[in-house]
Order: sequence, then C-alpha cells, then structure tokens
Amino acid sequence: MPDEMLDVVDDEDVVIRMAARLVVHEHGLLHRGVHVILFSPDGRLLIQKRSAARAQYASLWDCSVSEHVKAGENYRQAAERGLLEELGSTGAILRPLVKFRLEYGKKDNEISILFEGRTDLNELRPDPDEIESIQWIDMDKLATWMKGKRHEFSRWFVEIMNWYWNQPSEIMVLESSPDQSV
Repeated sequence: MPDEMLDVVDDEDVVIRMAARLVVHEHGLLHRGVHVILFSPDGRLLIQKRSAARAQYASLWDCSVSEHVKAGENYRQAAERGLLEELGSTGAILRPLVKFRLEYGKKDNEISILFEGRTDLNELRPDPDEIESIQWIDMDKLATWMKGKRHEFSRWFVEIMNWYWNQPSEIMVLESSPDQSV
C-alpha cells in the first residue's frame, strides 16, 4: 500500500513524525518493520515467495511474514496483523528474538524486530495478492539453497538468516530478546 502512513523514527527508535510510505521510501527515512519466522511442529521453516505483482522485491523468497509497522502500531501489533493479512493466521504465539537496524535497499532504512513462532500446518490461507507460494523447508536445505542461489531471496531474509545461524550479517543488533511488550 503505497499510501499507508508509517511512523518515521530517529536513531533511538523514537517516533518523530508520520509520512506516507511512498515519501518514506523516496527520501530514505528511517521507519519500522517486523519479520516473523514460523516453524512447523517438526522444525521446518515456512518461507513465502512474494507475489510477482509486489512493487518491491517481487518473486523473491522471504521470511514467513515481513511487514511495515503502520503509524500508531507497535511491533507486535504489526506482526500479528501481518500474520492475518498475509497468511490468514491468528494462532501463532510469537516471541521477539532481536531488534535490529538494516539497510534493506536503496533508500529503505528500517529498525525492525524479528519474531519467532510455531504454527499448525493446516491453518494457513496465503493471500494471493501478496504471496505467490509458500514452502515448508528444512533449515539445512535452506542454508544450502541460499549459498547457491542467494539472488532468489530478499536481501533482508538472507541477512536475517545469517544472523539466526550465527554467520556474518549486515544486521546491526540494537537489542537481543526485546521486551515482550514491543
């Protein structure tokens, strides 16, 4: 949604004003995002292939959910909204893993929180406007795939997974295990 309003934040993650998403990205303003990595009961990770119709990073593999935090929302609210909008899911219990800063692309600078959760394989209903397909994948297979075909994944997903696997990452950690009330 190019016209949605986002909170613009300073380096300390304090809201300084609101701006339209299009303006935020045109001017490289620092804003907020969330990512969710969902695991099945048997430990496989849910990844999504972004729709070809997406304005940014179309047809690339991504986290289970990636969302901007809308103006007035907190991180947890955005993650829960993203689960519902993108996957039709309301049942996952999320725990925050890390708050970080990353340059997602040219003029796309975010402070984000990565959440982790578990979900039932049967409860998902992906939104075809946002998601081309989903896949449950073993972490070892994902690591091998990313090494050989990094260009098939969103930049931030690669960096997030590198951090998750304790590999070198461009993520600037701001806070580990952020407060549950985020």
